[in-house]
Amino acid sequence: MSATGQGVGKASRTPRAERTRARLLEAAEQVFARLGYHDASIVKITEAAGVGQGTFYLYFSGKLQIFDELVDDLNRRVRHAMSEASATGRDRIEAERLGFEAFFRFTAEHPALYRIIRQAEFVSPAALRRHYTRIVEGYAEGLRRAGAAGEIAEGIDPVVAAWALMGVGELVGMRWVLWDDTAAVPPPVFDEVMRFVRRALGALDVPRDGQGESE
Repeated sequence: MSATGQGVGKASRTPRAERTRARLLEAAEQVFARLGYHDASIVKITEAAGVGQGTFYLYFSGKLQIFDELVDDLNRRVRHAMSEASATGRDRIEAERLGFEAFFRFTAEHPALYRIIRQAEFVSPAALRRHYTRIVEGYAEGLRRAGAAGEIAEGIDPVVAAWALMGVGELVGMRWVLWDDTAAVPPPVFDEVMRFVRRALGALDVPRDGQGESE
């Protein structure tokens, strides 16, 4: 991302500079989530970060740039959390379970994710589209590999499935984590989500009694 503001890009990439930049992004996450983009200000962000306004401009050109980079930063972190968790799954369905669990944990730890992404729809549509597209790219690739390995039903379009299942995760997280202010989706709800996922992907369904049954 290009930097156009006065002084932007002059900050060195030392560990100390990286910590300052991370502190500004963390402060921006808090301020944008609490006040919204239009009521947030660079003054409020720098106050929350404990740095001067001059320091801010060593890293960012203005409010919109730090907002865009915050969206990208949240995106990187949530994708990392999901991919790291799902990578330990022995098959695609277990990977789905672990990935959904990781997403719901991230949502509980970072409720600002929802608020900031919702704001991006109006503040920075390109950042919003980039956020969802990057998630779907990795998700669809995982489904594509699972299809080739015979772990999900033949003929499933991995891109369509990725968009649909991402929507399931986002809305379930909003309803049962964000709205209820809980650390996790209730187990019965999570079980229903996973039954839905298994059926959507044409995989074996496992009822509560543990006896598998074909769809």
